[in-house]
Amino acid sequence: MNNGRPSIAIIGAGIGGLAVSACLRKIGIETTIYEQAPAFARIGAGIQMSPNAMRVLNGIGIGERIREMAFEPPHWRNRDFDTGNLTNDHPLGPDAFERYGVPYLLMHRGDLHAALHGAVPDDTIRYGHTLSGIDEGGSGVTLTFENGEVETADAVIASDGVHSLVRDSMLGVEDAHFSGRLAYRTAFPAALMDGYELLDESAKWWGPDRHIVIYYVTRSRDEIYFTTSQPEPDFQVESWSATGDVNELRAAFADFHPDVRAVLDACPSVHKWAIFERDPLAKWTEGNITLMGDACHPMTPYMAQGAANALEDSVVLSRCLADGGTDDFPAAFRRFEAARKPRTTKVQATSHRNEFMREKTDPDWVYGYDAWTVELP
Repeated sequence: MNNGRPSIAIIGAGIGGLAVSACLRKIGIETTIYEQAPAFARIGAGIQMSPNAMRVLNGIGIGERIREMAFEPPHWRNRDFDTGNLTNDHPLGPDAFERYGVPYLLMHRGDLHAALHGAVPDDTIRYGHTLSGIDEGGSGVTLTFENGEVETADAVIASDGVHSLVRDSMLGVEDAHFSGRLAYRTAFPAALMDGYELLDESAKWWGPDRHIVIYYVTRSRDEIYFTTSQPEPDFQVESWSATGDVNELRAAFADFHPDVRAVLDACPSVHKWAIFERDPLAKWTEGNITLMGDACHPMTPYMAQGAANALEDSVVLSRCLADGGTDDFPAAFRRFEAARKPRTTKVQATSHRNEFMREKTDPDWVYGYDAWTVELP
């Protein structure tokens, strides 16, 4: 207890951890976030904020700041890898705003992270705290960190990502399945394109066994991002920081459209990671501990819904803890799981198939979701 109020520890100051702290703060519940990184850093990756995610950011109070930084694409195009023939031209821009009441934005992940960071007080986050152990007893949940510190909280929200120590402690070491594929990604200054004009400001190029997604991540279109997926049976390192060979990447897409080749020729360096798949978990909660985000429903990157679903989690979890939920954490956490699991399981399965939006698709079941108003069980 802290001044008579329950203490809640959040593990991980990523998108989900910061968002749930901001949501709980809006209803008068303060938290402490423990983050393993020594400080905030702008990691070079793009991210898509679809309308379901933007509703969360608006509710937190940072939607307008996001819109000032991000690129708002007029459409999302899907093309054949070599001919460039359109397979689906999905309207966004004003059309998306009219349909959903919020925009569809493309941005730098670091800019989103910074905006969320600004939504919580600086002293909420304790950097340099890598969790090494967790144990729930009669006096609360004890957290042990690699720096030697030991903390106790009444409840723990684990937003510690795809390699969650809390999940492994709760359920045993996970059984992840290597997909046989890897992804390359990077963001780089658009000036390196040397004046080359792309057909599209945002597009996914579909090949027989691989694809590449390309889009701008700033309102001024001065930074461009891409991410790929392609077969690779031998590389099995699931880390965003692994360095890739840009020449190997260019060779892998040598038969793609000139737009794709121009982007790959311009990029100075890349990172790569192996794509693993995970089955839905048997449970997300145990006692006064709950998982959220990638810790409990990690997704392949093919729908651009991983961060969006972590943001949705943050709102629904805060709603379950409101109105007396802190008097019975286990019940509130079970309600959260019951509210979210059917949707995240469906998104996981849809993303796994990697067909979303390839051809004409009605995405309302994804983009129309409103975490602030959806009925809770």
